[in-house]
Amino acid sequence: MRILIVEDATDMAEAVAIRLGRVGMACDLADTLSDAEDFLAVQRYDALILDINLPDGLGTELLQSLRARGDRTPVLMLTALFSVDDRVSALDLGADDYLVKPFDQRELEARLRALLRRESDQKSDTLQIGKLAFSPSTLAARIGDEPLELTRREATLLGLLLRHSGQVLSKERLYDGLFTFNDTDVGLNAIELYIGRLRKKLAGAGVTIETQRRLGYRISEDA
Repeated sequence: MRILIVEDATDMAEAVAIRLGRVGMACDLADTLSDAEDFLAVQRYDALILDINLPDGLGTELLQSLRARGDRTPVLMLTALFSVDDRVSALDLGADDYLVKPFDQRELEARLRALLRRESDQKSDTLQIGKLAFSPSTLAARIGDEPLELTRREATLLGLLLRHSGQVLSKERLYDGLFTFNDTDVGLNAIELYIGRLRKKLAGAGVTIETQRRLGYRISEDA
């Protein structure tokens, strides 16, 4: 999952990015509306965490701009405002949820997971196919009753494939879900390496990660 955090309180934004990184969410940080627009011009995100008060304007202005151009990326607003009118206004403008500062990072993480589940029409936190079960919130996987040992990036890649089970995801789409702009030393071919590792670890799970030549990869249950 690729998340854009638009927040000018650098310490808080970095702390959120570190915590989300531990559960497999790759985070880019923007501290102004201008920087956020630059990121959005070149990168697709699975969700935005958007502060209302920013140095060069209001987060709601970016939210309005996104919705006006048909961008339905889930947006979680952060606000220090307690007014019900302010919160209702943000929701009416197209925000999917909001969180009042100060907040517990566990709640932010839980709300973000709920938005991502809603976006993918996922009904529970557990993704299952064949004998394989995977929990995006803990990055824990098992085959039947046996736990499956995965690195954080292997688990993140597996989660991406499972959320789009039966669909072909391009190498670029998978790369964007695993790495941020700070990971410039990692090449696109890293995806092939992680796919190879996953295939070995998923032996006996009743699932296959297929390579669709020139298109990407798809996970599906064995026939």
